Amino acid sequence: MLLKTLLFRLGCCVLLALLSVSFAAKSKQTEQAESSVKQSYIVFDKVHVLPMHPEKVTPDKRVLRNQRVLIKDDRIIAVGSAAELALPAGATVIDGAGRYLLPGLAEMHGHVPPLADFSGVPARYLDDVLTLYLAGGVTTVRGMLGHDRQLQLKEDIASGERLGPTLYLAGPSFNQHTVTSAEQARQRVREHKQQGWDLLKIHPGLSLEHYQAIAAEANKQNIDFAGHVPEAVGIEQAIVLGSRTIDHLDGYMAALGGFDKALSAEDMAPLVALTKQHNVAVVPTEALWQTIIGAADAAKLQAYDELKYMPARVIAGWQRYLQAGSGAYYTGETAAIHAQNRKLLLGELYRAGVTILLGTDAPQLFSVPGLSIRREIPKMAEAGISNYDILRSGTVLVGEYFAAEDQFGQVKAGQRADLLLVDGNPLDDLSVLYQPAGVMVRGQWLGRDKLDAMLADIAKARLAESKE
Repeated sequence: MLLKTLLFRLGCCVLLALLSVSFAAKSKQTEQAESSVKQSYIVFDKVHVLPMHPEKVTPDKRVLRNQRVLIKDDRIIAVGSAAELALPAGATVIDGAGRYLLPGLAEMHGHVPPLADFSGVPARYLDDVLTLYLAGGVTTVRGMLGHDRQLQLKEDIASGERLGPTLYLAGPSFNQHTVTSAEQARQRVREHKQQGWDLLKIHPGLSLEHYQAIAAEANKQNIDFAGHVPEAVGIEQAIVLGSRTIDHLDGYMAALGGFDKALSAEDMAPLVALTKQHNVAVVPTEALWQTIIGAADAAKLQAYDELKYMPARVIAGWQRYLQAGSGAYYTGETAAIHAQNRKLLLGELYRAGVTILLGTDAPQLFSVPGLSIRREIPKMAEAGISNYDILRSGTVLVGEYFAAEDQFGQVKAGQRADLLLVDGNPLDDLSVLYQPAGVMVRGQWLGRDKLDAMLADIAKARLAESKE
């Protein structure tokens, strides 16, 4: 009996010990889970916020002072006074004292290289381009020329498998080589819709008949088309038929004869009014186009500091363009007149209330992804666009453009957590955007140290490649 009692007591002790271990393990798991929940919050504290309201607001409401912004996963959870909004326990806090927080910027005419190596460009070039976009504060890119596997890239970025800006993608080009009949054009539109492209890319060379077929089927399939204005179509038809954006302004210049003669605001007024009437947006890409038409200062272009992040083979191609002094859009001796006309047109479109969207057509001819906004923004300012409206062109207006896809472009609850932290007020000086204190993309924080390390790694790789 004594032995049975001892065995029973021993069994109970063992059972209690096992239960204690089990409870301890569960308690530890619970603590870890709770800790994980707590740590999933990121807070910008005591920061001045530019919320970028969808409507223009009075200057005193454009900046909300001393705010606290709560982030969980990829969303903004709350925005409120730092004195009133509670700080979640265990949250990662980013000191925003004296700094300004605004939505991440968008590149509305960007390009993304193929996933595979091509034409001798380094295999890492794709990731470098994605990194450069982020380093420049660009958290959303409308890719304007699709290729094989690019839709998979979009998914990889969205799932977190690859770091990069959120992508909205046009499929492979519609042009005189890819479109052979009206029926084939319609079929191609249906295929692009089924494949999951976000919009159709229009290139020069299309006939009016084929363009009309594309527009009609795109409207039926509820997919946007945008890009260039084919010569046989003309700007008026492109606007009336519903091109979502007119990119580069080249269609206007062709219609107005603005390549070699000075234009007036009166010359432009009918097309400006038509653009506004049909709610067509414009992506000017002014800095790049000055290079393309031959109006840019070649010495300054080649001295851009950001060129150190691009492969030597790419830079060599850009330099050959400068040396050749020719091209489909090159206007040579009249390039200065052409450039002045484009600046005037952009100003007239803006003053008429036409939607202007930020875009640089990078990577392309001395337009380095992400960092190219520092070249485009001054051109927009020269055309008379205010600092606030330049910011709107790359934030809230882009959010409105993609409203059916997601909520972003403002600093408010429910919006995607794409944010830019800068050291000064961009309403006073837009150059503060060029060296952000940090960038958040879908809730992932990249501080200045991290951005600098990423850029240094790219520059180091480029230098090593040049010595091979």
